[in-house]
Amino acid sequence: MKRSSITVAYRQNILCLLLLLFTFKTSAQQDSIFQVPDNAKVFTLDNLYYLILQNHPSAKQTYLLTDFAKQEIRLARGQFDPKLELSYQQKNLKGTEYYDLLNGAIKFPSILPFDPKVGFQRNEGQFVNPENYINSDFNYQQFYAGISMPLGRGLITDERRTILRQAELFQSLTEAEQVKLINKLLLVATKDYWQWYYAYYNYRIQSNGVNIAQEIFRRVKINAVQGEAAVIDTVQAQITLQERLVQRQEALLAFRNSGIQLSTYLWDSLSNPLLLPTDWVPVRPAELWSLTQGELDELRSQAQNNHPELQKLSIKLNQLDLDRKLALEFLKPTLDLNYAFLNQPFDPRWNPSLNIGEDYKLGLDFAFPVFLRKERAKLNQTKLKISSTKFEKSLAEREVLNSIDAAYNTINVTATMIDQLGSMVSNYERILQAEFLNLDNGESDLFKINIQQEKLIQAQAKYLKVLSEYEKNKAELYWAAGVSQLGFQN
Repeated sequence: MKRSSITVAYRQNILCLLLLLFTFKTSAQQDSIFQVPDNAKVFTLDNLYYLILQNHPSAKQTYLLTDFAKQEIRLARGQFDPKLELSYQQKNLKGTEYYDLLNGAIKFPSILPFDPKVGFQRNEGQFVNPENYINSDFNYQQFYAGISMPLGRGLITDERRTILRQAELFQSLTEAEQVKLINKLLLVATKDYWQWYYAYYNYRIQSNGVNIAQEIFRRVKINAVQGEAAVIDTVQAQITLQERLVQRQEALLAFRNSGIQLSTYLWDSLSNPLLLPTDWVPVRPAELWSLTQGELDELRSQAQNNHPELQKLSIKLNQLDLDRKLALEFLKPTLDLNYAFLNQPFDPRWNPSLNIGEDYKLGLDFAFPVFLRKERAKLNQTKLKISSTKFEKSLAEREVLNSIDAAYNTINVTATMIDQLGSMVSNYERILQAEFLNLDNGESDLFKINIQQEKLIQAQAKYLKVLSEYEKNKAELYWAAGVSQLGFQN
C-alpha cells in the first residue's frame, strides 16, 4: 500500500511537471522558436541579394562584361575612322633634281558601300614619271576628290560592316550572359541562405528539447532521492538528456557551418570579405507564396522571350545570319570602281568648277575565282551551323519549359507537404497530451513520454526542413524561367 501511494505521488509529480512543460511547449514553443529574439537583427533574403549585387566580386566581374562589349563595338567602329596618308619622295643626283613628289590624302571609310577620299599632290622635277606629271599652271599642285565603290562583291555588305553588326549583337549577348551568371550566383546564395535558416531554427528546436530533458532529469533525481522514483528512472531520463545534448551539438555544428558558408557572399564596398554577425537571424515570409495557372502561363511566355540561354541562341543565329550574308557576297565577282575629280570643284586658285567628263581619274578592278570552291564551302558551313543552332535552340526551349513545369509542380507538392506536416505536428502534440493523461491514470510511463517527445521534435524538424526546401524551390522556379535577378528589385 505504501509502495502504491509512492507510485501515485510520483506519477502525479511527474504529471504536473510534464503538463507544465507541455503547456509551455504547445502554447509558446512554436511562437518562441520562430520569434526573433530581442537582441537579434533580422537578415532577410532581400538584404543578402542587395549585398551580393552591390559588392560581391563575381557580380562585379559580370558587370565588366558590359564594358567589354562596349569596347568590342568601339573596336569595330575603329575600322570606319578617317585615315590620314602622306607620301614624300625626292631624288637629286649631281645637281639635277630628278623628282620631288608629295602626296597627302584623307580617307573617310563609310558604313555605306563607298569610301570618299580627298587629297593633294605636288609633283615636280625633270624626270617625273608621266603618270605623275602635273603641269606648272598651278605650280605643279593638284587637288583631287573621289570615291571608291564596289559594284559586285561588297556592295550589300563586307567584312567591316559585318564585324560592326556582330559587335552590336555581342553587346546583347553579354547582357544575356550577365543575367545568367548573376542568376546562378543568386540561386546558390539563396539555397545557402535557406540552409542557414533551417540550421538556425533547428538548433532552437533542439535547444528547447534539451531544456525540457534537463528539467525532467533534475526532477526525477529529486524524486529518486526522496524515494518517490526508482533509480532506473534517473538512468532513463539521463539517457534522454544525453541524446538531446548530442542532437543539439549536431544542430549547433550545422548552424555554425551554414553561417560560415553564407559569409562567402558578404563583402563590403571595398571588396573586403565580411563574416556573418552572430546576432543576425534569418526570417521567411509569414504566408506561403502561390502561383496561379495564368501566372504560370505568363511566366512560360516570358521565359520563351527573355530566358538568357534562349536569348543567347537567338543572338547566335543572328550572328550566323550575318556570316551567311557575307558568304553570299563572296560568290559575287570583285568589281571595284574608283573615280576622282582633279581640281574639281575648286583648284588651287579657288576657281570653282565641276565637269564630270573632264579632269578626272577612273579605275576599274575586276576579279572572279573560277570554281568558287572556298566560297561555296564557307557558305555551306555557315548554313550547317545555322541548322545546328536552330536544333539546339528548340531543345533548349523545351528544356526551359519543362524545368518551369517541374519547379511549379515541386512547389505545389511541397506546399501540400507543409500543410500535412503542420497538421502532423499538431497531432503529435495531441498524442503527447494524451500520454500525459494516460500517465495520470497509470497507463503510461516516462519511456512512452520520451518516445512521443522525440517524435514531436522530429516532426518539427521535418516541418522546418520542408519550409526551407519550399523557399529553395521558389528560387529554382525563377532560375528555370530566367527571371532577371530571380525577381529581386533593388
